[in-house]
Amino acid sequence: MRPSTGSVGDCYDNAMAECFFASLECELLDRTSFPNQTAARMALFDDIEGFYNPRRRHSARGHVAPNEYERRHRAA
Repeated sequence: MRPSTGSVGDCYDNAMAECFFASLECELLDRTSFPNQTAARMALFDDIEGFYNPRRRHSARGHVAPNEYERRHRAA
């Protein structure tokens, strides 16, 4: 394992990825027991495509869900 190689805000900063995986671990993986690899893959897909990408609020978007943010952007 290697430490992060960049400073905050540059292209080597992996804080967004670390935040994503921390959320995924806390909200799904630590709370679920999977009977097999296929069930784990399906749960990951459902969580990412069904919740994280379309509905999860984020401070970078003014605490608005991605779908709502994009709708507002198109309307502006």
